[in-house]
Amino acid sequence: MDKAKDTPISRRSLIRGSACSVLALALSGCTQPRTDASAAKPVTGSTFAFDTYCTFGVYGDDAAPARLADACAHFDALFDLYDEKSDIARINAAAGEAVRVHADTIDLLLAAKTYCEQADGLFDVTIGAVSTLWDFTEGVRPAPEAIAGALPHVDWRCIEIDEEALTARLADPQAKLDLGGIAKGYVADRLCDLLRDETSATGAVLSLGGNIALFGEKPNGEPWETGVRDPNDPGGDTVVGTARVQGGSLVTSGLYERVFEQDGVTYWHILDPRTGEPVQTDVASVTVLSPSSTAADALSTTLFVAGSRRGTELADALEDTAAYFILQDGRTVESTRWQELTNFSSQMGR
Repeated sequence: MDKAKDTPISRRSLIRGSACSVLALALSGCTQPRTDASAAKPVTGSTFAFDTYCTFGVYGDDAAPARLADACAHFDALFDLYDEKSDIARINAAAGEAVRVHADTIDLLLAAKTYCEQADGLFDVTIGAVSTLWDFTEGVRPAPEAIAGALPHVDWRCIEIDEEALTARLADPQAKLDLGGIAKGYVADRLCDLLRDETSATGAVLSLGGNIALFGEKPNGEPWETGVRDPNDPGGDTVVGTARVQGGSLVTSGLYERVFEQDGVTYWHILDPRTGEPVQTDVASVTVLSPSSTAADALSTTLFVAGSRRGTELADALEDTAAYFILQDGRTVESTRWQELTNFSSQMGR
């Protein structure tokens, strides 16, 4: 989940530019001489889904990018909060009745409940009761009484799932799902499953907005290089450093996109489930590395809401997980395993 201040350039153009720059960095080789195997070029492709540009670079299967784009369309149709035909919109509109949905929707909701429980109030996919009141495109802030009225309906525990019948319901008829903090991570994991099980791909980098998932290996066996964007250059190509990892997923949440100012106050779209307001935090952006993109997505939002001090503690408590915080005052904070897992080279202050 990224955010950017309003500019004359369209939001879609900003997202497309940043996604392409990250993809190029991840696919680039190092400066050492390259062998014939390492000279192999990836096949690239892109599509627009989940309100962002999704870009793919795949080694070993020329047909894979088209299949990835088709899969994105499938998941977008299921999870789009604002498409009345989607599974999520139909659950929200059912006023507490059970709705038969796709098995992928059941799978995502089960994962979402797990991460909500672990987050202890910092992450809640029923934030839709409040988030749908805000309009970050038009710059509309809901009245305080509207937020207060919706806040009691933010409680993930009202999600009820029947795996055998493939049905889901919200026991609170006024609750609403908003899976924006986890859906792209879940999709990235499923795209990696597709590459593993249904293609001959040997390696790939997948960029879904601020979500980067790395599959397999580069032909030359070198680490994947992924840039961490500068939150002070929204939509731009500036990176604050480069992570070098063998695999897994890197997800960034921050003050990049969907920001507006009203009466001298700046509002951003990451809402605190406890208040229904944009979160009050010392963090400008947080990047999470995890073997699972689903986990990295949910955790990046959780750590952003938690703030850097508690956020580092939460990251340190999870195996094979690390986090890098850029604070609003310009300082940076790393969790204990960040350098160990990413071999991160910072460009801050250069």
